Amino acid sequence: MTQHRITDDLEALLDVLPANIRHAVEKANNSDKLLEIVIDLGRMPSARFVDGEIPLLDKEITHTEIDHITERIGTFDADNRAGMERTLHRISAIKNRRGAVVGLTCRVGRAVYGTVDIIQDLIESGKSVLILGRPGVGKTTLLREAARILAENKRVVIVDTSNEIGGDGDVPHPAVGKARRMQVREPMLQHEVMIEAVENHNPEVIVIDEIGRELEALAARTIAERGVQLIGTAHGQTLDNLLLNPTLSDLVGGIEAVTLSDEEARRRGTQKTVLERRAPPTFDVLIEIQTRDRFTVHQDIMTSVDSLLRDAPIPPEVRTRDESGEIKIEKAAPAPKSRSEAPTKTPLRTRRQPASQPVDHSPTPNQVPNVGAKLQTIRIFAYGVARNRLQQAAKRLGVPAVIVTDAEEADVLVTLRTYYRNREHTIMDAEARGMPIYVLRANSVSQTEQFVSDLYNLTEHVQRDNMEDVRDAAKQAISAVLNGERFVDLPPGPSLVRRIQHEMARNAELVSHSYGKEPRRHVRIFRE
Repeated sequence: MTQHRITDDLEALLDVLPANIRHAVEKANNSDKLLEIVIDLGRMPSARFVDGEIPLLDKEITHTEIDHITERIGTFDADNRAGMERTLHRISAIKNRRGAVVGLTCRVGRAVYGTVDIIQDLIESGKSVLILGRPGVGKTTLLREAARILAENKRVVIVDTSNEIGGDGDVPHPAVGKARRMQVREPMLQHEVMIEAVENHNPEVIVIDEIGRELEALAARTIAERGVQLIGTAHGQTLDNLLLNPTLSDLVGGIEAVTLSDEEARRRGTQKTVLERRAPPTFDVLIEIQTRDRFTVHQDIMTSVDSLLRDAPIPPEVRTRDESGEIKIEKAAPAPKSRSEAPTKTPLRTRRQPASQPVDHSPTPNQVPNVGAKLQTIRIFAYGVARNRLQQAAKRLGVPAVIVTDAEEADVLVTLRTYYRNREHTIMDAEARGMPIYVLRANSVSQTEQFVSDLYNLTEHVQRDNMEDVRDAAKQAISAVLNGERFVDLPPGPSLVRRIQHEMARNAELVSHSYGKEPRRHVRIFRE
């Protein structure tokens, strides 16, 4: 598929330039590949293109040319960036110690439709995706297109720190489609706006450009724990770079030095002190943009990081787009699997158990697959149930469940009570084929977790008792805050426990944040 390029009104950018610089840009006659125009006091101006840089004039820039531009654009924010109303162009300033502008970088902003097709399946999978790449390689363009596509079917909120995604001004650029945009008053407050977006606007997807500070990385982890899909970018070229970045390494789980026992060190064939992943990654998938038409994809960040730290890196998946627009995918070598994950070719057995929720709507309980003894792949079709929550539940429980988009390919169907009572056509067809139907009371994290656990016969009484204790503790904390306490800190727990605590606090119309690092990360509940 060929790309459909739409340049965001290059004329608007050229209009703010001095006449001699504008004529030089037009004379170059290469506007489709123009990236930015660089203007520095006392130096000759130049234009940067995709394939190189050329000088525009043979005379030095004076204050007159710089003032000509700054008088015709918006004001510079705290990050020394300014924009132009209803366009995607960005003008960045270099200032001297007295605050006067002595240099400008005028970047051309474009909305390019069709660029996301190379990773569209990952964006629409419901998994959280982190995009890496050097400046100018097209991360923001890709992010803008991803927000537009996801907003067609989901509630999408863009946290737009520098107005690069949605353009300058109060009205977002049409390139973001139906997505809503939250602007950030100061770059240092980006993490607060990220949390505000989740608490106030009930998004299913949050899009963030340039995660660059530790507080933003922590805010991203808090958002992911609440079951919201994240699509974000960060500066860096490879997974190795990100792991060595102390500020951002938490996005992929972070690293720490641990001391092994003598027996374990001998078994691994390593020294006693080794590097290990500190916590579960915030993002599920990592994409490295090498060029505009060549991407490398780490489908499972957790496995990739663990393998990298053990000096046995797994080759990533490579995706390329040729000149005709055809996309080619070179699959990575499969990750080594544990015994419990080894695939089997024996047919699925059945078990006689009721549906995962106490409603008498399972027409054929004797046909529900049994994988209690040996975990086997079960294909699940979700009708009205959040697919990303099912995927996350399967990942947390370590079961080989596959969420399919075609009911014909499914082994079981899961839906909500409302849809089942309405006798929707898809559900009726599944019943007619004898497919097991699971009915949930609500589209919540705990309900989907319980469904997957029951489907694989994993739930034990001890686990149920522990979860009851977790819920009781959260109820007591909520009651204390409602009765006047400023805040209550809950005991540390894994991400599943924290997610349940966040959900209970939200249902009680209270605020909850996660604090600390694994394994001492805990939830604090308080009023606004």
